Amino acid sequence: MSKMSKTNAMRLLDREKIQYDITSYETGDGLVDGISCAHKLGVDPREVYKTLVLKANNGEFFVGIIPVNTELDLKAMAAAAQVKSIQPIPLKELKPLTGYERGGCSPIGMKKQLSTIVDSAALSEERIYVSAGRIGTQVHLSPRDLIDMTRATTANISKQEEDHEGSYGDHT
Repeated sequence: MSKMSKTNAMRLLDREKIQYDITSYETGDGLVDGISCAHKLGVDPREVYKTLVLKANNGEFFVGIIPVNTELDLKAMAAAAQVKSIQPIPLKELKPLTGYERGGCSPIGMKKQLSTIVDSAALSEERIYVSAGRIGTQVHLSPRDLIDMTRATTANISKQEEDHEGSYGDHT
């Protein structure tokens, strides 16, 4: 692979001396959703995590990190965030808030540190993939390192995609 420029997420991981691998995939087909990413990487979708940005009824912003083959359970996320209700932010607010665009939103290195909750399923994986902050580029790292790096908590915040009521799918 040719040398690529580091993203802000990679620079922060380097600064903290956190071990990670960089993996890239082709994006020319315009498919930037998590399932497509997993297929292009040739890995189980349970190992690839998507970053969802949400706003609570009290105006506070949160990040939910869940496997790409699941949907965010909004009620479980609100309970984990200790708020009454929570909803995804409109797509137009994503880049101004985080510095990242849809399909390349990393939980690491956002413009502002947001309260982050990682789905508990990550704890059963040795390593997971998350966006490196650029469409088509993922970092592969220990879930514990991701949790430490983002100062996250863990909770059961996802459910399988066939359970659609009160859930939120592929935002970023």
